[in-house]
Amino acid sequence: MYVNRKITKELIQLINHFPVVGIIGSRQVGKTTLAKHLMNHIDKECIYMDLELDEDQNKLFEPQLYLEQHMDKCIILDEIQRMPKIFPILRGLIDKDRRSGRYIILGSASPELLKQGSESLAGRIVYKELTPFNLLEINAEDDMNRHWFRGGFPEAFLLKNEKLSRIWIRNFIQTYLERDLPLLGLSVSPALMRKFWSMIAHFHGGIWNASNFSKSLGVTIPTINRYLDFLEAAFIVNRLKPFYFNIKKRLVKSPKVYIRDSGILHYLTGVTSFEKLQGNVLIGSSWEGYVIEQIKQILSDEIDLYFYRTHNGTESDLVLVRGNEALSCIEIKYTVAPKLSKGFQIAIRDLQTDTNFIISPKSESYPVKENITVCNLFDFLNKHIKRLID
Repeated sequence: MYVNRKITKELIQLINHFPVVGIIGSRQVGKTTLAKHLMNHIDKECIYMDLELDEDQNKLFEPQLYLEQHMDKCIILDEIQRMPKIFPILRGLIDKDRRSGRYIILGSASPELLKQGSESLAGRIVYKELTPFNLLEINAEDDMNRHWFRGGFPEAFLLKNEKLSRIWIRNFIQTYLERDLPLLGLSVSPALMRKFWSMIAHFHGGIWNASNFSKSLGVTIPTINRYLDFLEAAFIVNRLKPFYFNIKKRLVKSPKVYIRDSGILHYLTGVTSFEKLQGNVLIGSSWEGYVIEQIKQILSDEIDLYFYRTHNGTESDLVLVRGNEALSCIEIKYTVAPKLSKGFQIAIRDLQTDTNFIISPKSESYPVKENITVCNLFDFLNKHIKRLID
């Protein structure tokens, strides 16, 4: 079953305008499937190479010689982080011939971790992140609870039952800890990183305090922050920064930290079914993180996400910002009858946003005040967000 990815149209446009397009994202998120689908939309012969396979690595024993033989083709290099030495060679070949659509590289790390690529190919490459399935991509509002509980990784979401989904997530976590993070340059024992990852899950949606993690794990604060940097660069966690531009109040200035995929979150916290999630103390923060991730996935790169909180209780769970302008305040509530809080109204007044939302799981859209709309997540993603950012 192929699920059409919303990023496809944009990627085709980028391939037609840039010499190199980098598709980045977590492992098992569907990059390879998408790249092979894109081959049907590229107006030249394509060669796909998986750098995890010895056969394809051997072809690139002399990479310049091999690639020069296929200058007229589009070369797709999967798992590019396994062969960083190839980046300078790509740069030289591109400088000789800057035609668009020459290379597509797939990587399971952010451009910050693919340093050789971001430095050697500066001005020649554009990166786009492929995320797990977004709620709009599965195109079924009725599947939201399954999507929220299992997360958006294709196999975890599409498997027949919860037991198989949990087995897949367990193996995914183990592979990341034992193979992928060390490959990206993180030198730490898998057991320690597993404990750190689990602690973040139980801390999901909380204000980051490196000191607490440092004391619990017996490592220094700089080391804890470096671990967090790696998990963020590997698309595992999301750091939501506080918004305090030109605000003269006593504000919280540490980020919030979320596990990006809700299926991984529920596995690490021992929640084994959607029914058990309903009675779990985690449910509010789980819903909040899920909503933030779904919104993050479909926004353009020019829109940044923040939260806003003062020390006296004024708060907006999410603030959408373009440049230095706050566009919208969003409150996220797991309830069928959300109420307008005083703290949220003060946040709106502080940030002077004209269009604001309270997002719940099932509410129909209705105005609760002149500039505040209550709506469900599906309607926000499908309708309201487009009008907001256009």
